Amino acid sequence: MPQAHMQETGREGVGPERAGSGVRRRVGDWLGEWRGPGIWRRGLVIAVLALVLGLLMLLHSSVPNRVGNLGSLTETFLPWLGLLVPVLLVLALLRRSASALIAVLLPAVAWINLFGGLLTDKSASGGDFTVVSHNVNAENPDPAGTARSLIASGADVIALEELSDASRYERALAGSYRYHSVQGTVGLWSKYPLSDARPVDIRMGWTRALRATVETPRGPVAVYVAHLPSVRVKFNAGFTAGQRDNSAAALGHAIAAEPLKKTILLGDLNGTMNDRSLAPVTSQLRSAQGAAGDGFGFSWPASFPMARIDQIMVRGVDPRSAWTLPETGSDHLPVAARVKL
Repeated sequence: MPQAHMQETGREGVGPERAGSGVRRRVGDWLGEWRGPGIWRRGLVIAVLALVLGLLMLLHSSVPNRVGNLGSLTETFLPWLGLLVPVLLVLALLRRSASALIAVLLPAVAWINLFGGLLTDKSASGGDFTVVSHNVNAENPDPAGTARSLIASGADVIALEELSDASRYERALAGSYRYHSVQGTVGLWSKYPLSDARPVDIRMGWTRALRATVETPRGPVAVYVAHLPSVRVKFNAGFTAGQRDNSAAALGHAIAAEPLKKTILLGDLNGTMNDRSLAPVTSQLRSAQGAAGDGFGFSWPASFPMARIDQIMVRGVDPRSAWTLPETGSDHLPVAARVKL
């Protein structure tokens, strides 16, 4: 019996040692596979995919728009391509491929170069003029609640797009905003007097843009409100954005002719700052979110924002902070910014 007990104890003592040896052996085998010429030959497909992804990010402006506006579609969702980088990194590690690991550096660096600046908080204190823009959605079930949410922001001016019945917002905003102008399906509400309010022709056949002068205590400011045509992704036509692009060109022409130095554009442009087709507008104005925001500031769709198509853009004023407001009854999030006049 004592002898049997000693033998059993001995076998129990060997178990952990064998387990430890097994772990060390497996780790050693895994590390061993990172040596030799095989690490350069494995994972070539992953390496090619990483290089293609990196080149797509670096050369996105070269993706042609002739076929289905593929370039604009790519640029609309360009930040999301970064999600493929960690996937490729994991695959490279699993394949133990040095070639793939090196190749993954290209899209990683390209994404950081394009969007790394948006990951930091660039907001600053100060500012003396707060603006809000919101596509309220023509089918908004709670216009009064949406108006209360916008009033709570404390904005000096509020721009609304997609107004199917402006009277519902006029009643809700009247107590806080004495001055307003509605032109077609867009409107501007202000705590300061408005002058020279008029529609802006963006080649749509009906009014979806306006321009007004806001008489602030620090001088007049030209405020544009615009709702560019919607875009669609269709299987047989690609990214249908031709009408939006024509309207962007018309809006850019109007802004170029603006005589006031201080200019602010508020609205749903149905495009991101990366979209080359909005260059007639974006080449003249700064994005408040890009200059003074914290993060990407995605505004659409409200339930799971994937792109910032609602813009606040400025010229002749200094953006101090930019942010999105809580969800309302719309499919867009309101966007806000505070600027120094």
